Amino acid sequence: MTDTGAPHSASGTGQPEENRFHNILVLILLLVMTLEGAYLLYNHQWLSFFLVLLIIFTLLAPVLFRNRLNVIVPVEFHISALSFSFAALYLGEVQQFYQRLWWWDIALHTTAGLLMGIIGFLMVYILNETDRVRLKLTSGFIAFFAFLFAISIGTFWEILEFFMDQIFLTTMQKPMFGDPSGLTDTMWDMIVNAVGAFIISFSGWWYLKTGQSFFVERWINKFINKNPGLFRK
Repeated sequence: MTDTGAPHSASGTGQPEENRFHNILVLILLLVMTLEGAYLLYNHQWLSFFLVLLIIFTLLAPVLFRNRLNVIVPVEFHISALSFSFAALYLGEVQQFYQRLWWWDIALHTTAGLLMGIIGFLMVYILNETDRVRLKLTSGFIAFFAFLFAISIGTFWEILEFFMDQIFLTTMQKPMFGDPSGLTDTMWDMIVNAVGAFIISFSGWWYLKTGQSFFVERWINKFINKNPGLFRK
């Protein structure tokens, strides 16, 4: 579940403001997506309606799984997921930003590589630090796993795009640079996804090796501070 409680330590300064912003953002997006969903349902735009439902699910996920998750997720992670879902599904597909802005798809796939790299880095970092699993991984392996995790998710997404285009006749694979087949779009998506994944993986490796600042260090430290039971004392 996302964090909505009082600060646990001095590092939580500003947390009530973060939670207030998070709650307001969720309420605004929920209202907008509900109205948009009703409009799409009325006009029988089923694919767009399904995408809006996915965004609403992302909005409500912390509430729906509040009693099932034993992990406190900082609001930054939920806001990032919301922002990406809104940009990719609503702005990209429903409002056709992919067609209007040639760079929109590239920017989102780069961002996806960054976000998946963060998630992969955090997953293996937890496994490396928890008492429940007897692992002692090197900083290089942690970074390598984060990179491969992001690449794997990006590849799965490209397979999904191909499947949707072939079965449901969507246009998720966009013609690019005069190539109507979508192959160029697929390859550029995978390349920029790899670039984003590499940035996070290398930054994480450098952080673990040297202790120097990592631009998502605050997120990781906040996750650790709010879930001390997952990590070694």
